[in-house]
This record gives sequence, C-alpha cells and structure tokens, in this order.
Amino acid sequence: MSVPVHLVKVLDALGLNPALPADMVRRLLKGGRGMGRVAKRPDLTADMITEILDDDRPDLVHMLALNQQLPNEFRQRLARHPDHMIRSALVIGGEGAPPELFEPLIDDPDRFARELLAQSDRLTVAQRRRLAADPDPEVRATLARWWPEAPVEVRRALLTDRDAKVRAAACSTYYARGPHPVPPADLIPALLADPATRTGVLRHVDLDHETAARLVEDPDHTVRQELAKHPQLPTELRDVLAADPDNRVRVSVFTRPDTPEELRSAIYAQLRSGPDPVLTMFARDVDKAVRGKAIADHWANLELATVRLSWVKADPLPYVDSPYPCFRAAAAANRELAPDVVARLLDDPDSRVRTTMAGHAPDQVDATTMERIDREFAPVGKTRWRPADMFDFSPETLRRFATDPDSWMRQLAPRDPDLPAELAEQLARDPSNQVRLAVAGHPNLPASALVALLADETEWVAQAAAGSPVLPVEEMDRLLALADL
Repeated sequence: MSVPVHLVKVLDALGLNPALPADMVRRLLKGGRGMGRVAKRPDLTADMITEILDDDRPDLVHMLALNQQLPNEFRQRLARHPDHMIRSALVIGGEGAPPELFEPLIDDPDRFARELLAQSDRLTVAQRRRLAADPDPEVRATLARWWPEAPVEVRRALLTDRDAKVRAAACSTYYARGPHPVPPADLIPALLADPATRTGVLRHVDLDHETAARLVEDPDHTVRQELAKHPQLPTELRDVLAADPDNRVRVSVFTRPDTPEELRSAIYAQLRSGPDPVLTMFARDVDKAVRGKAIADHWANLELATVRLSWVKADPLPYVDSPYPCFRAAAAANRELAPDVVARLLDDPDSRVRTTMAGHAPDQVDATTMERIDREFAPVGKTRWRPADMFDFSPETLRRFATDPDSWMRQLAPRDPDLPAELAEQLARDPSNQVRLAVAGHPNLPASALVALLADETEWVAQAAAGSPVLPVEEMDRLLALADL
C-alpha cells in the first residue's frame, strides 16, 4: 500500500476518528508536530489527559484546551498555564464552563486572552464590568461590541471612553449580538459631534434640516450612508445624496421607501453601469485611488445584492414584479404569498429570489423545482450552503445524481444513507475532489475505495477518509506504523 501524500494531516484526522481504538489513541499521542487534534477527542480518559499535561507538548496541550468535553478540574490547571496561547484557547474551548473558571484570566497579562473573554457571554456581570475597565482599549472596544445589553452605567462609560475606538465600538451600526442599544438621550448631542460616534448615533437623532444639511457634506462616507437611510431626511437632501460620489451612499438612497421610482431607476442604472469593479481591484498598474474606488463600488454591489428591505417584505405584492432583484427577494421573504405568486418567484430569473422563495414556502416546493433552483444557484460571495440543504431528495433522485454530468449535483448523491456500494465506489474515483470529499465518509463505501482515498492528492479528501468510522482497524494500524508510532 502507498504512503499517503499528506500522511501527517491524515494522522491528525485519524486522531478524531470515533472508531479509533484506545491503544491507538495512546500511540497517536506519541506522534510528532501536526498530529495534535487527537487531544480534542471527547472520550479521552483522565489518565490520557494527565499524560498530555505532564508531557506539555505545545500542540497537544493547545488542542486539549480547545476540547469542549474537558473536565473542569483540568481546565483549572490550564487557566494558569505559562503559554498565553493555551490560556486563550481555553477561553475558546470553555463552552459550558462555570464563570469562576475564567476568574484568573480576567487580569491575564495577555491582551488576546482578555479580548476573547470580552466576547464571552459565560462571564458574570461583575466579571464583565472589570473588563469594561480594562487598561487596554482593544479589550474595552471588544466588550462594547459584544455586550450591547450592558447596564446603562457601563454603556455610558464606554460611550464616553477616552479612546476613540472604544467610543466607536460602543456606538456602532453593528454589534456582535442583539439587541441594538439606544444611547442615553443626554449623550446624543456629544455623540453626534464626535467623529468616532457620529455614524452610529445618527439613527437615534431627531433630525432637523440644519443638522441634515451639515451632515450631507461630512467627509466620512459612512456618515452620509447612514444619513441617507434616516426616515426624517428632507427630500431635497435625499436627492443630493442620490448623486453622492460614493456608490454605497447611493445604494442607501435607492433602498429608501420614499425614493421616487424615476430616481430609483436612475440610481440603479448608474450602479449597474461601467466595468466590473472586481476586475479593477485586481488589475495590475492601477492607481491607488482608482483601486480604492473599485473596492468601494464592489462593496456597494454586495450591499445591493444582499440588502434586507423590511418595508418591502411587509407589503410585498407591489414588488413581486419589480425590475430590481433585491426588491423581489424581499417580497419573496413574506410567508403569506398566494400560491400563484410563490410559483412566479420560484421561477424568477434571479437566483437569490428563487432561493429566498424556496426557503419561505417550503411546502410549495417539489423535488423538480428544488433541483432546478439548486442547479442554477449563484451564491453572493463564498458559502458552503446550497439550496438543496433545505430539501430531502428521495433516494432514487440522489442515486440519479450520482451519474449526473454536473459535479455540483454529484456531490449530493452521498446524502443517500443507503447509497449502493458500487455507486459510492464510482464517486470515490470521481475527477472532482469535491465529489470525492462528499463520499469519503459514506458508510457504504467499500473498504478498498476508502483506503485508496487516504492517498488522495487533495488534503481534505484524504483527511475525510481517515476520519471515517468504517476505516478498517488494520488500516489505522498501518498508518500509525508508517509514522513509526
């Protein structure tokens, strides 16, 4: 048998194989660098954990700290480990741990550990208050983003912090968790005057014409973008922002409910005109200013593609035939549309509209429709999700996919738990590494085909094969022997 191309990575994946015998777990614990994931196994015995801690091999101890099944008595020991990365990993892996476990880390000398703690909702209010007074502004800013429901006196302190980044995080248009906090009314004038908090507070301002006229000229595009969304924006100033030099601001005008259709159409035509900004972003010998504008235009396009229009969703019928895909997608998010409207949106020319409608009317989507929607899926940005994740295809359909000319569809075939062995074996030899990855862990994959995938040229495929619980024990033994374990 050949030596796997990615032997170290294969052994690392083997460490998490639920069928790996205990004696082989111990052998793997003796492995070299790059094989540390065995320490994340949920079935480690107390003796094994003690051995890992006593040996103090950095990669193993780091993975042990990430182990969410680690007993708290061992976590207490790791909380005082001299390696700051291991202490930080303990915060990440400490799901379900009691707040007192993190007490030594509240004043940890490493800022990163305290930043991770500031993101945690497992701390007590008293512990979070201490982090709100942390000497490092990065920690305070992180807490402000992740604790929007902080007591009013804590939020006041963060909103008036001496550091601008903390004030900006405490008065933001985005928080890591909800609900979006409303700043104290008496602080709003000062927050509006502060460039660090102006964008975040603008939605809470009772906007008068004089203030709006001043903000239209603000040099920060995020201020103008937020201003363009304000419901009290005067009509003439809305029209000024419709011609803003930044496309992100124009998108905000485009999506307003009170924007006249003629103006909306003109903005849309401008946004869709010109060269693809992505091509400019990555072109050689492009002026820095031109590249910067291309990046801004790209973000505007993403905003246009993904914007959520709650007012359209609430009153969808006028927009189901809108010339703008984002409006039709918002209409498709309404769960009370008539069947004939649902059918039209399921057949919409835009992928996002079809996918949104399928997700909001699952009882009206048959296998043929879902197959079409999935085949034609065009994601916005990178995602591993696909429309087929919302639907259970029949075994007959999944087996038909196994021989489909499109590898995108062949990836679905292993979702059949009873996939015939001959089809599984065929997929294991597929030219697409994504198809081989999908079938690598299938229980019906013949042992010979599974073993062959251990030597796959694609690292993720080989790792998936090593993690399969049906991998023969003798093959596990051979892999360990190849590494002299």
